[in-house]
Amino acid sequence: MTAIEATGLRYAYPDGTLAVDGVDVTVEAGERVALLGPNGAGKSTLLQLLGGLVDPDAGTVRYFGETTDADAVRDRLSVLTQNPADYLFNPTVREDLAYGPSQQDLSAVEVDRRVERVADQLDLGDLLSKPPFRLSGGEQRRAALASALTVEPAVLLLDEPVSNVDAANRAEILSLLSALSADGVTLVTSTPDTELVPHVADRVVLLDAAGEVAATGPTREILTDTDLLTDCDLRPPQVVRLFDGREDVPLTVAEARARLGD
Repeated sequence: MTAIEATGLRYAYPDGTLAVDGVDVTVEAGERVALLGPNGAGKSTLLQLLGGLVDPDAGTVRYFGETTDADAVRDRLSVLTQNPADYLFNPTVREDLAYGPSQQDLSAVEVDRRVERVADQLDLGDLLSKPPFRLSGGEQRRAALASALTVEPAVLLLDEPVSNVDAANRAEILSLLSALSADGVTLVTSTPDTELVPHVADRVVLLDAAGEVAATGPTREILTDTDLLTDCDLRPPQVVRLFDGREDVPLTVAEARARLGD
């Protein structure tokens, strides 16, 4: 089943600058897709267009083969922007996590179950009674992600989910995203970080600096095409650069270690 089908998306900022121009994106249910591009390529805008947070100037986005109305499928579609404050606006973290499912006509018992389950997954149990502004930056990122997950979405769109977080929070978030994917959740991640992509995506939509799709393909195919990445003002992953020119180039440090150990 196709989870998201976007056709001919075009969007310009109020000053007339084109952010996205003629973009087609299709995401199948259960896929892990990265929107990869340099800063200023329109990745965040494209993610918001796909998530129905902003309306395109031209083009359409269809969800689950059913509708172009994102609000009609909010119980199956969550978007996590870069700003945790967009999701943390209640007096306590617990209330923020409960906000989404409480809008879904669920019982209080079910809402509490979801809050406790997601809090446990992201190690937020000791923070539930705290006001969000008392959390560290990494804790706020995890709490914002938790608030997006308590609606139990079928599709989760994430805008640079591990930027500006420490190693421990990064590992925790990536571990949860891997578990969500294993459970069949569709993941779309926007990032300029080629090092992150192998951990969050099996397929890449590569954007150039003009906000146009330069290439689409399997993660390995895109990340090992160093000339293509350079043309799009992106730095290939360090491991790819170290092994460039060899057969079956590793994408991550873990893959490289395994290769050298063989």
